Amino acid sequence: MAGMESAVNGEMDEPKPARVSRRWLLRTGLGAAAGGALAVFLSACGSGGSATNTPAAAGGGGATSPAGGAATKPAGGGAAGSTAAALGTPVGTNSAKPPKNPNALKLEFWHAMGGQNGATVTKLVDQYNDSQSDVYVEAIYQGSYDDTLTKVKAGLPSKTLPHMVQIYDIGLRFMIDSKAIEPMQTFIDADKFDTSQFEAAILNYYTVDKRLYSMPFNTSNPILYYNKKAFQDAGLDPAKPPQTWADVEQMAGKLVKKDSSGKVTQYGISIAIYGWFFEQFLATENALYADPDNGRGAQRATKVVYNQDPGVKIVDWWNGLVQKGVAVNLGRNTSDTQKAFIAGQIPMTIDSTAVVRQVVSGAGDKFEVGTGYMPRPDSSGNGGIIMGGASLYITQSKPDKEKQASWKFVQWLAQPQQQAFWHINTGYFPVRKDAYELPEEKDNAQKYPQFQTAVNQLHDTKLTPATSGAVLGVFAQSRASTETAIESVILGKAKSKDALDQSANDINNALKLYNDSVK
Repeated sequence: MAGMESAVNGEMDEPKPARVSRRWLLRTGLGAAAGGALAVFLSACGSGGSATNTPAAAGGGGATSPAGGAATKPAGGGAAGSTAAALGTPVGTNSAKPPKNPNALKLEFWHAMGGQNGATVTKLVDQYNDSQSDVYVEAIYQGSYDDTLTKVKAGLPSKTLPHMVQIYDIGLRFMIDSKAIEPMQTFIDADKFDTSQFEAAILNYYTVDKRLYSMPFNTSNPILYYNKKAFQDAGLDPAKPPQTWADVEQMAGKLVKKDSSGKVTQYGISIAIYGWFFEQFLATENALYADPDNGRGAQRATKVVYNQDPGVKIVDWWNGLVQKGVAVNLGRNTSDTQKAFIAGQIPMTIDSTAVVRQVVSGAGDKFEVGTGYMPRPDSSGNGGIIMGGASLYITQSKPDKEKQASWKFVQWLAQPQQQAFWHINTGYFPVRKDAYELPEEKDNAQKYPQFQTAVNQLHDTKLTPATSGAVLGVFAQSRASTETAIESVILGKAKSKDALDQSANDINNALKLYNDSVK
């Protein structure tokens, strides 16, 4: 969910066959893991994998875009990817200053941040290069998250990879299985690097079987946005956002407006059909997405279970809001719900924490923006939310000297001063708590108090396998598949249980093929 990283996010362009085949896996980019029989087959075909056409989030994570702009087609990641055309940043761009020492050790850093967020990456890299002369980091924009992962896949057979690469949250399992990365835990243990000030929930997302594989970089989670003026006009307390699904339905009903003929002129809420939101709703129920334990332990995920009662309950509730006339379906694109909210056309929506600044600035003096926690099924408080966004990986095949230099740069990025700069300029969470103590962070908090909701929600989340998020090698496809299922229900083409069962069956077939390929 994830500073806004999106633009080419989307439902899968490849039609899903009734029977998932290896050919379909190759076409959709599932068969590009470095190890196993499927990788050999892929290499023989002369391909390193293809783009999945599904983003990451906000997002990510989250549900956001590298430009700091709106996610436009959220179908594949906590944070969604972005096209160079959409963000005005040509792929391959490296706008950093030239090295001041021509003999400096050169490190290549691939990233997926375009637009304003990309400019912030460049500023950070320039700051690092200016701070010393022994190492020169070259940051190169690769396009969307999907584009970046595809280029990593293509480089695996020949080991033509950068020293460091930014990969979205749901690429975690693939990156582990590629065996092309040096786990971040290796460097942390060797240097006894202190992570006590890091946000536990953020580190936890990129930790599998007690090993941290990558360093969190851009992180977000989802929150509820609401129009305080609309609340006041409807007789609702503008200081009290809905906390539960029942609250959402009841308050949305009061926010509905109709003209004299009975035609609805304002619905109470709109939620983009985004798989990341579905995953988050599962986490609020403390329910697993996959077994065993969301793939978080020693055993990898072997099947998705989002078609069980908790998942069905989510889709039934979501669809019920639309069918009862209190919510309007604006489709899969979070950019559409963002625009409608900023324009005052809908008084409630759900989106990434990374768009707080954008939404508040867009609303301007039209209305005051309020924020609330991701609504939960009840007030028991057993669940929480999942991190979205992307992280930094150090590749394994480089000489030790270059890996150590990469590790020093990663450490530098993770320091409080850099984290505050990153947060203030992009909207992503600082990955460490002590960054909030800096004066510039305190000033930013006064300017955008809405972001405190995100911080509180992060700290109130209990770490469980459910709130840690699932780790599986076919996550981008799984996310797109759940979106298709939810959409089919809302459009009246299927029942919740039937749609989720079909989705789970397709993905479990794909997951088995993927797991078999990397054994």
